[in-house]
Amino acid sequence: MAGKVLIVDDEPNVRKTMEMIHRNAGWRTASAESGAAALDLLADQAFDLIYLDLAMPDRRGIEVLKDIRLRLPGQMVVILTGQATIEKAVEATKLGAFDFLEKDCSKERILLTSKNALERGSLDRENRMLRGKMAERQRFLGKSKDHEEVLRQIAKVAPTDARVLIVGESGTGKELIAQEIHQRSHRAGKPFVKVNCAAIPEELIEAELFGSVKGAFTGSVVSREGKFQVADGGTILLDEVGDMSPRVQTKVLRAIQEGEIERVGSDKTITVDVRVLAATNKNLEEEIAAGRFREDLYFRLNVVPIVARPLRDHPEDIGLLAGVFIKSYCIENGLPEKRLDDRVVEALKRYRWPGNVRELRNQVERLAIMSPGRTVHVEDLSPELRSRKTAPPTEGPGSENPPVVSHESKIADGSLPLQEAKREFERRMILGSLERNAWNVTRAAGELGLERTALHKKIRALGLGKGGA
Repeated sequence: MAGKVLIVDDEPNVRKTMEMIHRNAGWRTASAESGAAALDLLADQAFDLIYLDLAMPDRRGIEVLKDIRLRLPGQMVVILTGQATIEKAVEATKLGAFDFLEKDCSKERILLTSKNALERGSLDRENRMLRGKMAERQRFLGKSKDHEEVLRQIAKVAPTDARVLIVGESGTGKELIAQEIHQRSHRAGKPFVKVNCAAIPEELIEAELFGSVKGAFTGSVVSREGKFQVADGGTILLDEVGDMSPRVQTKVLRAIQEGEIERVGSDKTITVDVRVLAATNKNLEEEIAAGRFREDLYFRLNVVPIVARPLRDHPEDIGLLAGVFIKSYCIENGLPEKRLDDRVVEALKRYRWPGNVRELRNQVERLAIMSPGRTVHVEDLSPELRSRKTAPPTEGPGSENPPVVSHESKIADGSLPLQEAKREFERRMILGSLERNAWNVTRAAGELGLERTALHKKIRALGLGKGGA
């Protein structure tokens, strides 16, 4: 195992020797003759390990080490010196140096130190990544009324074994809602197993869910458990359940109704105790009407519907989410903690987020990695976030970025034409009812006082389609 090492020393012979030792062992190398040159290199390149001279003409190695630790808290650094003292060693290690070597030590000692530093650095990165991912994913976060309503529903349904159908656009946090339900249930100490029904080929999903015996199909060289067995005693999330084939739907229905499964290639019945949660970004009623989804399975899954609203409907949660994400990504990547400027948060709130929370998370990860300072500014945003529709409004005549005027403002001040205002009001009424009823058109029609066929026509006319506005 080898990596990339930077040698920082004002003595050319030391740099040459250290580079040669490492290159012969398979390492990639670079060198710098001063602390300033080293910091310039670190601005553009990443290194697994830095050997840093303790005594250089321009700056003491200890001062350079402080700068490195400030910029790259997780960086592995080994101090080099020709006049080793206990006091200097203690000072360097307190500042985070991995080790402390004299320049005349053996080649074997140098390579062993490098190997140990590389392994330690790899372990530290894995730990940071796990901590970052746990911090990001462990909770379903928000402070809006929409978020609070979902939490109220979770609090009611989680202690039971009721099946839950979570509906919403892609990226709205449906898996987080499912995890929250599991964590608040009496099954919390048991497995939580997620199956993405859209990501598994149709010919393999049956074996993935229910398991298979050796020789059941080409390539089946060993018997294996399915996800329902793995989740026994716990919870299974059937994500993107609307993409499941009719054949597999039949077997899932049996598993739900009778608590029994059969492995592919076997007629032996296996009893399982699994709570089933399902999630989809499709309108399952439309899928039923088109003959692609079983109505009886839909009613089994849709005992308690929960709607994950699109991020554009609750922009007040964006600042909180972005703050949590940037903190976790800085931890994950070993970067100094960064904060978002208030103007950045306002720009994020004005964007429509077609990819919802998943898109926000990706944008914030880019900002955590690419923004140069400890504070993220508007200039660091991607072009689509810095566009006129997201830029902070500038007041006064001739403004290059006039304030964005919402439909709400136009309706309130009467500047929206009557027909458009009526259409917007009708759209919101129908969308609100559909989302409250988890896109069950029959129930929504009853709530609105419309015939089911009339509501279907209005949905098409208003362009609501599958999953919302």
